[in-house]
Amino acid sequence: ARMANKEDKCTGRFWEGRFKSQALLDDAAVLACMAYVDLNPIRAKMAKIPETSDFTSIQRRIKAAFNGEQPKSLLPFVGNERKNMPKGLMFSAQDYLQLVDDTGRIIRDDKRGAISQTSQQILDRLNIPQENWLKLTTDFGRLFKGAVGTLQELDVYCEHLEKKRRQGAANCHRWLDSA
Repeated sequence: ARMANKEDKCTGRFWEGRFKSQALLDDAAVLACMAYVDLNPIRAKMAKIPETSDFTSIQRRIKAAFNGEQPKSLLPFVGNERKNMPKGLMFSAQDYLQLVDDTGRIIRDDKRGAISQTSQQILDRLNIPQENWLKLTTDFGRLFKGAVGTLQELDVYCEHLEKKRRQGAANCHRWLDSA
């Protein structure tokens, strides 16, 4: 612990300040954060494609998709319908895999890529312009320090916690409230 504190130039308990949690308040925030995390190995040049990015949920989802399954330990994709639906994301696993693949091709310097029509439809349903999506999936950690979602979801969240100040409201509005 002392050695890690020395390397990180910090003091205090070992885990103190090293890991933070953020409330993801809607599907757009969840998908943007998932894509950001799933694409970290690509941005860091530790993997060239999502299938080879070890220890990521995208790799587990791809392996499961080959068997026509979804990983049991991950939040499932339940499709596009919202009625009589179990908890899960309102997109199909195939849609998410396509969106991450398209995004990964764009952020790689050595790949030419573009958001496909299928992925654009997902972004349209989320009401996120393509430029905002690319910013969210490359800078999520820098853009948001607290709860993430639309201003409406952020208001509900802050009211529930009896918070007077909406930390990060400007970035939530700029990047997620694009209507």
